[in-house]
Amino acid sequence: MRLLHSPTQNKILGALPDEEYRRLLPFLELVDMPLGQVIHEPGTRPSQLYFPATCIVARIYELRSGITRRVSMTGNEGVTDIFLLLGCDSTAATVIVQNPGYGYRIKAKILKQEFEAGGPLQQLLLRFSQALLCQTEQTAVEACQSVEQKLCRFFLMILDRLATDSIAMTHEFVSNMLGVRRESVSVAAHVLQLEGAIQYRRGHITLLNRKVMEDRVSEGYVALKKEYDLLLLNRPCLGPVSC
Repeated sequence: MRLLHSPTQNKILGALPDEEYRRLLPFLELVDMPLGQVIHEPGTRPSQLYFPATCIVARIYELRSGITRRVSMTGNEGVTDIFLLLGCDSTAATVIVQNPGYGYRIKAKILKQEFEAGGPLQQLLLRFSQALLCQTEQTAVEACQSVEQKLCRFFLMILDRLATDSIAMTHEFVSNMLGVRRESVSVAAHVLQLEGAIQYRRGHITLLNRKVMEDRVSEGYVALKKEYDLLLLNRPCLGPVSC
């Protein structure tokens, strides 16, 4: 039911001072964001941006070989294609809905005007862009990690952004997100299931034991989580952007 949803489920919108939030509210449209929906395509200039509330979106790149690779994911801590607010003319990646749910859509020109006006919204969005950059760097670093480590980091980041531990996701979809072979994902998922970290059944994955997964990931995930906790506190941003 739509009455159960609120823009404040997005941490940026929820952290705005009341006056600024009320000014933005008439421009926010609640939208359903189904699994696999492409919301931005590479080489285009999106006319609308999205604040995820109960969903997660991913930025993916497709190589000439046909291999796809997720470079970042954004849940209720951010907004899609923030680069357009920072002066970019178009998006370089495909942005798809990785985990379904709801979000709030706003015209890009409206959000850009509010961003350029300065104040708490601008500061929160800049903090988010800094955290997103850190996430992208960690994705590059993880290229040398095992599939099991990548899978654990992927699941942990989903847990950090959703209020559920049960997700609808096939091994094929995960392999496309991670840029690895489907068979490798199946083997890694089987190992994690034997260790009691997850339970996989007919396209549904239940995340059972966070600690088992945390023990497998590198220190990069821990550092990234701290970065998000520091930069995206759910309160008005009153100071300058800093780490």
